[in-house]
Amino acid sequence: MAQSFLEELKAELPEDADVTKAQLEGSRIVIYTKTPEYFADHPDLIKKLVSRYKKRIDLRAHPSILLETATAEKFIKELIPKEAEITDIIFMPEVSKVIIEAKKPGLVIGKSGKTLHELKRLIKWAPHVERTPSIPSQITKVVRNVLYTNAEERRKFLESLGKKVPPKKLVEEESGEKWVRVTALGGFREVGRSAILVQTNESQVLVDCGVNVAIESVQSYPYFNAPEFDINTLDAVIVTHAHLDHSGLIPYLYKYGYKGPVYSTPATRDLMTLLQLDYVEIAQREAKKIPYTQKDIEDAIKHSIAIDYGEVTDITPDIRLTLYNAGHILGSSQVHLHVGEGLHNLIYTGDLKAEGSRLFGPAETEFMRLETLIMESTYGGKADFQPPRGESEKRLFEIIEEAIKTKAKVLIPVLAVGRAQEVMVIIEEFARRKKLENSFNIYLDGMIWDATAIHTAYPEYLSESIRQRIFHEDENPFLNPIFKRVGSQKERMEVIESSEPVLIMATSGMLTGGPSVEYLKHLAETKKNWLVFVSYQGEGTLGRRVQKGWDKITLENEKGKQEVTEIKLHIETLEGFSGHSDREALMRFAEKVSPRPDRVLVCHGDNNKCLDLASSIHKAFNVDTYAPKNLETIRLR
Repeated sequence: MAQSFLEELKAELPEDADVTKAQLEGSRIVIYTKTPEYFADHPDLIKKLVSRYKKRIDLRAHPSILLETATAEKFIKELIPKEAEITDIIFMPEVSKVIIEAKKPGLVIGKSGKTLHELKRLIKWAPHVERTPSIPSQITKVVRNVLYTNAEERRKFLESLGKKVPPKKLVEEESGEKWVRVTALGGFREVGRSAILVQTNESQVLVDCGVNVAIESVQSYPYFNAPEFDINTLDAVIVTHAHLDHSGLIPYLYKYGYKGPVYSTPATRDLMTLLQLDYVEIAQREAKKIPYTQKDIEDAIKHSIAIDYGEVTDITPDIRLTLYNAGHILGSSQVHLHVGEGLHNLIYTGDLKAEGSRLFGPAETEFMRLETLIMESTYGGKADFQPPRGESEKRLFEIIEEAIKTKAKVLIPVLAVGRAQEVMVIIEEFARRKKLENSFNIYLDGMIWDATAIHTAYPEYLSESIRQRIFHEDENPFLNPIFKRVGSQKERMEVIESSEPVLIMATSGMLTGGPSVEYLKHLAETKKNWLVFVSYQGEGTLGRRVQKGWDKITLENEKGKQEVTEIKLHIETLEGFSGHSDREALMRFAEKVSPRPDRVLVCHGDNNKCLDLASSIHKAFNVDTYAPKNLETIRLR
């Protein structure tokens, strides 16, 4: 079928175009030509092909006409202004592309793409521009290196994928009844191990594949042994966002034989790589079972397909994917699946922040078509009320001022991705406004620095105000010298033993391990110190026990022995910083979503919260609602 399509496509192209090869790579049509100028002079031809085949088209030069790399690099450096600050130039002859990494990619592209167009005309290589993070990111470098050095393997993978997802007009109609159903493999009537299997008569797609890091048992993984799930027939995987309860077991799939694509935003791809590598490192350090290796993480990167918000992508013969902003963390997405030619439309919110935050705009509520909505309910209970953000910020500022006055230490356990950066922006503004830069320091321990660096690589996913500040390096909130990175046990002890007031942001956010627990051991028994929770504390975690008021906890000391630690410091929970919507905002979201769905399924919340939210949405908006249990299958069409 793919071959007949390519023959049909080439037949439509005039001989003057001198096309040497046309092929499908993933959801794109790639055309190689010896005369790229022909297409530049006939833009209507490309528009016609895009309209006909409903796929993006990449034009690439035949290798025989590519400018020699040294000469091409010379042209690049001459044509692009020095103010763009190019940091790397990488040629990929396997796909006739050149990657240009720069601190100011807008200057590489030029007004209306003029500079990039002129560059392509001169060197024939297809230029692709990447932003250099304003904070060096080792993870982004690793991810890009894996993609660049495996270009030929990636090309073959995308070509094989393209053969499985031919253009819609060439998909033969199947006889028999068409249907759509979803199976709850994890994250239903619970928080953790999110996984939803979407099946049609033609396709099987897994949305999210998480791990519950709060528990160590078979219940921490999705139900991979469910009869509906077969890794050998899985067509595609989609990841809503990087947190481990949604992405933690993606490499596990590759370890056990999955060879298909994993779709996400570019920011999610990089952030989940960071978290997965850390997950493996912690398991090794704590002598726990290691679910996968670094090689499996690299396999996931090799098979990743990054798409932006609003970009429509065919992922199987009968399913079309579009991602929309979810407002939760950097690159977090709502997943829209369009099944068949209007057969059914499904939205899965993933984790949701409907009202937006300092870092991100509000979650999208306008969609072209929608019949089934699957939404989270982390704070979906009737009593789940979050105070206004301003109140929480005010209380945090009061705690900081008290700590400065008493020379105390404030420990904030944070999720490295999302919550940490939100709190950083808030505290940086407060310190700058109050001129407190010399009054105290903020120490970042764990993966926070690395995650923050990735935020600076993808400012397009941030709010307009933060994005503009990142573009101006002297205003970048993440580069304020008030933030200090802790990189060793020695530096950690220096912070703990300091006689000066300090604020410590450390992972993990639920006190399930990592540096936050190390700090708690040393700070817990001093009354003037503070422990401030700004993240959801999962049931069964140390954070939830301390939050409930336990005054004695058992922790492992430096010699590996268990000892009792008394909790004497002040404990404060600031709900207003959550990356999730509260009950009121979730109800507003359900009301505002357009078009109004016929059915709402509720997930990602404790049992009573899922049931409560589902019941309330039904009563308020007169739509069918249900809170499935794990392992239930619901037919949607």
